[in-house]
Amino acid sequence: MSAAPRRLLLVSACALVDADRRILLAQRPQGKSMAGLWEFPGGKVEAGETPEETLVRELDEELGIRTKVACLAPLTFASHAYPEFHLLMPVFVCRRYEGVPQGREGQALKWVRAAALRDYPMPPADEPLIPILQDLL
Repeated sequence: MSAAPRRLLLVSACALVDADRRILLAQRPQGKSMAGLWEFPGGKVEAGETPEETLVRELDEELGIRTKVACLAPLTFASHAYPEFHLLMPVFVCRRYEGVPQGREGQALKWVRAAALRDYPMPPADEPLIPILQDLL
């Protein structure tokens, strides 16, 4: 007998890269699931949005920075089965944006070199992205 079907959650994420080739990580704030873990900025894809449009919106809402769909380069995706849902997460790289990222939702931010990404505990879906980013940067 197979397990009960889990809902599919579509989330879009961004490896935001600065001029020094560092990647921005955001720490999940207290009160959220997986609080304290570090992740790539992004969020849930809303009805009628593309994953790219989601990132343009989320980067503005969460970090106060502006970018355009044309500045998002598809990199890879994550597919991970959590107990409550199955996460499908397209991941994009963004090197062109305006503004200085700030944690507008209470999250801590940290610019991290690709080689040091494993020093930051991440949600299980994000961990397989580390070697891809290390190869890229």
